[in-house]
Amino acid sequence: MKTTSKFGPFKDNRPFDEKALNFLQRLLFWRGRKKGMIYTRDITLDDIRAVFFPKNFYEKYKYLGSVPYRELGTVFKAMYPLVLAMDYEAKPKGYPRWFLRFLHLFGSDNSIIRVRNLTLHNLKVKLTKGIMMNDYKTKWADYDLRISISAPEHLHNLANAIEGEYFSQGRQKELAEQIKELDPNASIIWGDVNRLVKQYNDLMDKKNEDVYDYIS
Repeated sequence: MKTTSKFGPFKDNRPFDEKALNFLQRLLFWRGRKKGMIYTRDITLDDIRAVFFPKNFYEKYKYLGSVPYRELGTVFKAMYPLVLAMDYEAKPKGYPRWFLRFLHLFGSDNSIIRVRNLTLHNLKVKLTKGIMMNDYKTKWADYDLRISISAPEHLHNLANAIEGEYFSQGRQKELAEQIKELDPNASIIWGDVNRLVKQYNDLMDKKNEDVYDYIS
């Protein structure tokens, strides 16, 4: 096939099967577009595979937004029940998840901020009742988990409970280590952050008193 351009004629020497595959890809798997600061990504064969044959937790539930990518660690264990609860509320009866993943890919570019096709995007939002995980992260400390979702009140209550329990467990562990540094024989009673804070402060006061008596 000969093609002309402003630089002169050139010949496409690719084999027929490669050209045919490229043509089909153009038809089936839309290429990304860019206009100023707004852009969409190229959709690959692996993206299509993940729609119909997800191989992990992230690919299965990614239509919900920023779900955990790795199935490891305490953060994943904390987020796991929330993702399942959101999936239960978001997935409409009679619609398979692959269809929701398809709408999320072709409607929203697998993103929580981009819109690739407004019709498909709006359909997905309507079917899932707008339920979406916007973000999750730890902020001031490893145990300071912050979760942001768009969901009904009972799911927000679940997210808040997860944040509170995650903070409590992490803070207690941190305090227990600090207490053991001051008194290796100290008895640790788990379950209450305030109790451990008081135990730590009492040990610090005793240590300061001992130092003061020694100097005196």
